[in-house]
Amino acid sequence: MTAPAVHLWRLLKWGRTLARHGALRGIERDRNTPAPVRRLARVARFGARVPTVPRYADALQAIGPAAIKLGQTLATRPDLIGEEATHDLMRLQDALPPVPFAIIRDAMEASFGRPLDTLFSEIEEVPIGAASIAQVHRATTLDGKRVAVKVLRPGIEAEFARAIDTYEWAAAQVEGMGGEASRLRPRLVIETFKRWTARELDLRREAASASELSESMEAEPDFTIPAIDWQRTTGRVMTLEWIDGIKLSDRDALIAAGHDTEKLAHTLVRAFLRQAISEGFFHADMHQGNLFALPGDRIAAIDFGIMGRIDRRARVWLAEILYGLITGNYRRVAEIHFEAGYVPPHHNVAEFATALRAVGEPMRGLPVKDMSVGMMLDSLFNITRDFDMQTQPHLLLLQKTMVMVEGVATRLHPDINLWDSAAPFVREWIRTELGPEAFLADRISEDLKTIARLPKLLRNIERHFPDPGGAPPAPPLREIQVVRVGGGWRYGVVAILAAGAGIAATLLLA
Repeated sequence: MTAPAVHLWRLLKWGRTLARHGALRGIERDRNTPAPVRRLARVARFGARVPTVPRYADALQAIGPAAIKLGQTLATRPDLIGEEATHDLMRLQDALPPVPFAIIRDAMEASFGRPLDTLFSEIEEVPIGAASIAQVHRATTLDGKRVAVKVLRPGIEAEFARAIDTYEWAAAQVEGMGGEASRLRPRLVIETFKRWTARELDLRREAASASELSESMEAEPDFTIPAIDWQRTTGRVMTLEWIDGIKLSDRDALIAAGHDTEKLAHTLVRAFLRQAISEGFFHADMHQGNLFALPGDRIAAIDFGIMGRIDRRARVWLAEILYGLITGNYRRVAEIHFEAGYVPPHHNVAEFATALRAVGEPMRGLPVKDMSVGMMLDSLFNITRDFDMQTQPHLLLLQKTMVMVEGVATRLHPDINLWDSAAPFVREWIRTELGPEAFLADRISEDLKTIARLPKLLRNIERHFPDPGGAPPAPPLREIQVVRVGGGWRYGVVAILAAGAGIAATLLLA
């Protein structure tokens, strides 16, 4: 177990870097920040040439690869770090100088346990992309297939393990302060980051995500996933089909190549809805750099390190929330939040419905082309504090992805509106999932399963029927000793250092 002194030393270095980039300014301004923490934030930047505009992304890039990934995680949490920090963190491009190919070759051969010339006829030594965790090389297999080979950076697992250990410790200290910090659940933020990182550091899991997504998207032939070459994939190396297309970020090139950008936009929106609402498993990093246009106005996606998953009950609630907001049925939307356990029962349903009306009505007065589902959801999450709603990472990740998809689709076709494209799909899905036929089928299936489980249910009802709540259970968090010290300087040191590393961004409310 790492000693607290080691965590504090790491946090001291990271916190000073954050301070030099103005990234602790939000702590000073936030009224929810404890006074000693606010004072020590000022001390941390003492003597530093702090920029007028905070540069959160630059600060995390200066700290290193693990901080870059943490920043990308925090960019999905505008409720936690604020809109200003969220917007800036979206600049994180994850780009680093590549590792020399001689080192990469040794790493690949060690992972495969055989010489590369027994697997590939050619590998380009200059990578086509180098990120914080891995880099990608173009190659040709022995049977002439063009492939992309993703290779983990040597030593990256140990570096991330050290950083995450300190992030967890820092999050426990922050959460132990109670109040707003406790409601925002920073430990769960780090746990989510840890799970995402675990997937990215084991390329077989990323490959499995790509394979699962490909199967679930068979109903959308215009949205494709590159095939995984499992014979050339290990925990540290992933080989997949080469995608020869045009990035959706290059609109001029798309038009020059004869692509129908309006069709591409609608395909993207429908593909996302298919993933999120119908399948409950979605690509959560659908920015322009990860999407390519293929001949026939098809779209291909790459990079499956960040994936989201929501269960059927949450998908039903999501669909009803979206549909209720757009149709003005605020009472039903409020009831859904209470049924799901998102809003504590001591609050008033009617009061929450009124708050929702304040979110929905301004949207209903806009022309269709000016409406934004992403904006609507963002406003919805902004009222969470007033009603003591604990954060739901799975829904926040979905909201972030929806905003991202809407942005890409709008750049492809400026007049498109996410809801305009989504409404028929959501309406049909609700009818199918909540209609009388579906209700009867679900009831029969549920009753038969209950009868089959009856002996066990009678022996241990509590264990088999926990409080359903509605919100997915939080993952177990390991025990971390929270440092308890007195007031004044010592309290401030622990607090600011705990907030000053990568976890500092969890308090950067502009």
